[in-house]
Amino acid sequence: MPIEPLSVTLAILGIIIGGVVKGATGAGAPIVAVPMLALAFDVPTAVTIFTIPNLVSNIWQAWKYRSDHLEGRFTPTLVIACFIGAGLGTVMLVSLPAQALTTGVAVGCLAYIAFRLARPDWSLSRQTANRVAAPVGVAAGVLQGAIGVSAPISVTFLSAMKLDRPVFIATISVVFVAMSLAQIPLMMGVGLMTPTRLLMGCGALALILATMPLGEALARRWSRELFNNVILIMLAAIALRLLAELF
Repeated sequence: MPIEPLSVTLAILGIIIGGVVKGATGAGAPIVAVPMLALAFDVPTAVTIFTIPNLVSNIWQAWKYRSDHLEGRFTPTLVIACFIGAGLGTVMLVSLPAQALTTGVAVGCLAYIAFRLARPDWSLSRQTANRVAAPVGVAAGVLQGAIGVSAPISVTFLSAMKLDRPVFIATISVVFVAMSLAQIPLMMGVGLMTPTRLLMGCGALALILATMPLGEALARRWSRELFNNVILIMLAAIALRLLAELF
């Protein structure tokens, strides 16, 4: 299937916007970039390409915010569960048909939008979060491995805990590092991580790192509500475009 220049342009734009979102909020790059990459290529290619920038950018953020991690067993439990889930999800990425994966990305985007609109002020106590960290982590990892977008679970879950921005970034970063470390060896083993996709992933990483400072600057000027609304509108358009390609 030929790749349209417009789709490639949109994919590059998605990576750039993902870097801006990452810099502003500490998370959210995959929820923008992976669906737009899927428009240009396909879901397995999109997920594979984005594992490289996901790993490296989150290692950098985890180190930058290393003094802001939560104490106790919550983070280790969540990280281990996400690692296991991402491995299971990567197996699904290899075995599921392309149509199912594309539908999964679109539905994941729409689910994220629906939840953010329906329950913008939903909160979760630390005690409850500790109890459900393992199943939530596995579910988030499965989404990340299978469709490259765990935000409907991972970002929503941590946002509901009302963590301070540095603590949120420190936690979500180590979670994404764990999921990427589970994905990459499996992708290499089954032939998804080809030299071409590795090179494209490095190019995406360069764009992410170059645009993250812009996101940090915008975060100081724009309200979080305005920023989130722009992202939700864009995600709706992406999801509808992906669904339109199935019919």
